[in-house]
Amino acid sequence: MAVPKKKTSQARRDQRRAHHALKGPNLIACPNCGAPTVSHRVCRSCGYYRGRTAVAVEINQ
Repeated sequence: MAVPKKKTSQARRDQRRAHHALKGPNLIACPNCGAPTVSHRVCRSCGYYRGRTAVAVEINQ
């Protein structure tokens, strides 16, 4: 059975974990209203997708 010969240093351990951070969503500006939107999804502000209304959006005031 394989057993580590030396203790893994904190620097080596942290270098290995350097890519484990979470990334935020890739937001783009909606071409219709300019609100930040996730790409390839219906805009939550105006309901548009690919130049046409996909979902009727209620305006909450």
